[in-house]
Amino acid sequence: MMGPFRTAYIYVRNVFAGVLCETDEGYSFSYDAAYLNREDAGAVSLTLPLSDTTYTSRTLFPFFDGLIPEGWLLNVVSRNWKVDVKDRFGLLLVACRDGVGNVSVREDRI
Repeated sequence: MMGPFRTAYIYVRNVFAGVLCETDEGYSFSYDAAYLNREDAGAVSLTLPLSDTTYTSRTLFPFFDGLIPEGWLLNVVSRNWKVDVKDRFGLLLVACRDGVGNVSVREDRI
């Protein structure tokens, strides 16, 4: 297996929680060990409970896909950032930096 094509750094309430990777086999998500040791650690979603195992999927995890805008807003995001609407991971990286909920997605670790 090759390394990841692209990586997204996932934050919960502005605290680094884990890494989402796009690979040649699909996608993987793993929680950061330091985050798992925090008393206030919360799961990214009910479908990705706190665990030290790596989650894998052939398609983008439904939770992360659900963060991507839809309808006319998707078209605005796609046009402004020049990201194909079929590039779900690319859309996630540009459109979900400052999400409405407690999860945000960053292209760089801060």
